[in-house]
Amino acid sequence: MSKLRVALVFGGKSSEHEISVISARAVAEHIDPDKYETVPLYIAGNGTWYEGTIARSVLGLDVTAMLKSLSPEEVSLQLEAMTRGRENDRFRFDFREKNIDVAFPVLHGAYGEDGRVQGVFETLGIPYTGCGVQASAITMDKAITKICAIEAGVAVAPFMQVRSRDYIETPGPFDEEVRRRFTPPFFVKPANLGSSVGISKVHTQEEFPAAMQAACRLDTKVLVERAVSGREVEVAVLGNDDPMASVPGEIEPGSDFYDYRDKYVTGRAKLYIPARIDRELQEAVKREALTIYRALGCTGLSRIDFFIENETRRIILNEVNTIPGFTSISMYPMLMEKSGIGFTELVDRLILLALEKTSP
Repeated sequence: MSKLRVALVFGGKSSEHEISVISARAVAEHIDPDKYETVPLYIAGNGTWYEGTIARSVLGLDVTAMLKSLSPEEVSLQLEAMTRGRENDRFRFDFREKNIDVAFPVLHGAYGEDGRVQGVFETLGIPYTGCGVQASAITMDKAITKICAIEAGVAVAPFMQVRSRDYIETPGPFDEEVRRRFTPPFFVKPANLGSSVGISKVHTQEEFPAAMQAACRLDTKVLVERAVSGREVEVAVLGNDDPMASVPGEIEPGSDFYDYRDKYVTGRAKLYIPARIDRELQEAVKREALTIYRALGCTGLSRIDFFIENETRRIILNEVNTIPGFTSISMYPMLMEKSGIGFTELVDRLILLALEKTSP
């Protein structure tokens, strides 16, 4: 029986480019070589697709080690330099000619997790892992996700959304509205980014304008959200029509909140699997995860992040990640491991779920 050819698509145009490379390397290391032939496809920061030698070279980099001594911007420049003069390695979107059976996108953030690349695969008729176009687009927008959660009966923290252009042009009215509606601490977040990129925790009202300016530079829409005092709990969900929820895990941040460096560089955060909550609350969190997964139309996989409020024990949705991190310290593969599904089996199941979506 011939091996399935799997296009491992990574990199991308988002600010999470480097994390995508790290995640893709982990997937490549755990894909079963007896069943699958991996075809690396690297998307440079400018959106150019590469195959062959350059894609394999980038996939082989230890970007985690690079980020310990270099800034993300410096790492990005080094990756950009690797593609110069490599016109012959450009990928021409000839998936069928190259006998690619399924695409495995490991693209975090914009242009990868937001439905755009999923639309490319749909148009070309290529099966792909993860959520479809609609669910990917909805969950990428934190504000729309929360609106859908409210409709599904899942609690969210009080929030408001602001168009970046409106704030930059006339910040005064928004500053006043935030003073009325939010008491520090609260969060300012780009609405469509992940990996905690651009997120600020505002401790005083005087910090708010700078936090907004930083977020507005990264996205066209910004979310202002009340901080929840409680535990950060995450659930990994896997499946199409009959999804399963993993044992919940808990994150104790190594800094003021679970930020980019804590997630991917320093590793100071403490992870507890299972989460330090009683069995009844664990089961309730899993039910909420499945509720929002189905309500949003997710397929393949997602990581659903919650807060458990200290005083009320309320389960409050934080966000939904349709292409969660697959690094060595990422929660999704660890949660699945603790639920009885190892990394290699997980990759196998995701590919089978992709093929299942396209079967009659």
